[in-house]
Amino acid sequence: MTVFAPFPADSTYFAVEQPFMLNLRVTDLDDLVDRLESAGIAVERNADWDSEIGRFARIHDPEGLPIELWEPAE
Repeated sequence: MTVFAPFPADSTYFAVEQPFMLNLRVTDLDDLVDRLESAGIAVERNADWDSEIGRFARIHDPEGLPIELWEPAE
């Protein structure tokens, strides 16, 4: 399933200078974060991002665009 969900133009959810953000659904976010960090990839975590819909982490592509990793709540 592919979902496109635009944010409002005044959203502060990600940097205003970024035109978009990919959001990837993942399983076992903690394991994925451990593997990414073991490979030398910086991962951002912020408890404020987590909510009743799930938990989140972010990585960035080589140009600095955010890629959000989302583990849905069960």
